Amino acid sequence: MAQAPTEHQKLFALFHDSDEATLKRQPLAALFRGDMRYPDRIGDLFTNSGDQAELQAGEADLKALHGIDRAKLDGDDRIAYDVFENQTQIGLKALRDPDLRTSFAVRPINHFGGAQLTFADLGSGEGPAPFNTVADYENNLKRNRLWAKAIDQIIVRFRQGMQLGIVETKLTTRNMIDQFDQELGKGVEGSTYYQPIAKLPAGFPAADKARLKGEYAALVRDDLRPAFTRLRDFLKNDYLPAAREGVGLKYMKGGDKVYAYDIEANTTLPLSAKEVHELGLSEVARILGEMRTAAAQAGFKGTLPELFTYMRTDKRFQRASVDQLRDGYLAIRKRVEARIPEQFSTLPKTGLEIRPTPDFKAKTAAGGEYEQGTADGKRPGVFYYNGYDLPSRYMWEMETLFLHEAEPGHHFQISLAQENTGLPAFMRYGGNTAYAEGWALYSESLWKDLGMETDPWQRLGGLNDEMLRAMRLVVDSGIHAYGWSRAQSIQYMLDNSPESVTDATAEVERYIAIPGQALAYKIGQLTIQRCKEKAMRALGAKFDPRAFHAQVLMTGSLPMPVLEKKIDDWIAAEKAKG
Repeated sequence: MAQAPTEHQKLFALFHDSDEATLKRQPLAALFRGDMRYPDRIGDLFTNSGDQAELQAGEADLKALHGIDRAKLDGDDRIAYDVFENQTQIGLKALRDPDLRTSFAVRPINHFGGAQLTFADLGSGEGPAPFNTVADYENNLKRNRLWAKAIDQIIVRFRQGMQLGIVETKLTTRNMIDQFDQELGKGVEGSTYYQPIAKLPAGFPAADKARLKGEYAALVRDDLRPAFTRLRDFLKNDYLPAAREGVGLKYMKGGDKVYAYDIEANTTLPLSAKEVHELGLSEVARILGEMRTAAAQAGFKGTLPELFTYMRTDKRFQRASVDQLRDGYLAIRKRVEARIPEQFSTLPKTGLEIRPTPDFKAKTAAGGEYEQGTADGKRPGVFYYNGYDLPSRYMWEMETLFLHEAEPGHHFQISLAQENTGLPAFMRYGGNTAYAEGWALYSESLWKDLGMETDPWQRLGGLNDEMLRAMRLVVDSGIHAYGWSRAQSIQYMLDNSPESVTDATAEVERYIAIPGQALAYKIGQLTIQRCKEKAMRALGAKFDPRAFHAQVLMTGSLPMPVLEKKIDDWIAAEKAKG
């Protein structure tokens, strides 16, 4: 007679089955992961049936999980159980509640996190989708034909929001219109979606090259451009007049409830907007004090507003060319990698490349971004540096930006999780913003251990980046809970940091577009830092940063309560060794 499965086996069977079902429902997630089983599909996007499928899957997963006896699992399995439960419950909260589900559904895209950016990235030949074989090129055609059809469903959902009085802001709407205008202005062969044709592999048969050129031109001309035109015209003529003036969720029907969910979803903690706002004000005051100290060390004798103006405007901090920007990051990488083994016992096998931000998204993109590689090593991770508005890409921000986006920030956290085949797939590839961005911001705090920011101006750059994340707590909650305006929010950032007007504007418009996301950085960093300080106090001379970092990184992305419990258990186990 067959032996009954253990609780461990039942748990991992659930993880496997849930992940397989998720990838079928969300084939783009598989593509980003490097899983090429569904490369010609995009999933059931922007439909009630798609939402219902996600709800049913989440309910079934949670029921199956609660059928497993957690007490019979070992320590690592309990962590996996708790992560899966936390993530599923937060996801279900938005799907179970009719108000939340409707509010998110009828605002299907915006300028910062819209599908138009995802598909442009996938279709550009510069993103995560492969363009190595004829089949790769054909799969991209199939995806984009489906994307063109899905655009009409976006219009349907926006219209539903208009009828319900749940609408995007005029600001985000204008930014979306601008994005579509930019793409339409490129014509057919200049289109982002035509660019893979410029890189057709030399080994393709001549007949295939000719056919693909014709089919890509037809895709852009006959499918994408008409669809983009329909959506752009709808946004401009119908939606913009109905969009709301107030940029915060406070001014949207049901907005307070949506923002409370956004806070928890992004921080993994049930914090109130008031708690977030007051924490931000406290952190801003602390960092201003450290800035005064660093300015004195740099020999600057003026006031903080004078310091910020000097850092924004003095030519010594500006790069003369995008190539100089690239060379600077290459030099920083070399210095960081020389010291990494002092802090980390396991390094990623996934390669890292340094590239400029693609033109199609440079205007609204951050100063630096990370794009994950694949666990099999076939696609490296990429650190993108943004050369748009070059005078605002200051020298003093480069070291801290590399620590955050590349090494040991996002590149380490994402790659080490993906490469850990002992983890269930949802922990290797999934995650939450507080952990991912909290780790990246915590990585900036390792500047001294990694030999960075020896120049006080670079230290001021590091403090400015920390200040940015502290100001996010104040401004994000200020916008969405206290009714701050766009102009008021930008001015607050300029008053408390050397951020350029370009960067401060992009930041504020990001908070308006994706409420709550920007809160995760500081909340996550403070949680990791608090865990480290607790471990250092408890273990004293026995504390090893390499061991601590392994505890934080080697079980994938953890919700903050699960991470704190894991570190507490590790501290107790280390103390018990004597």
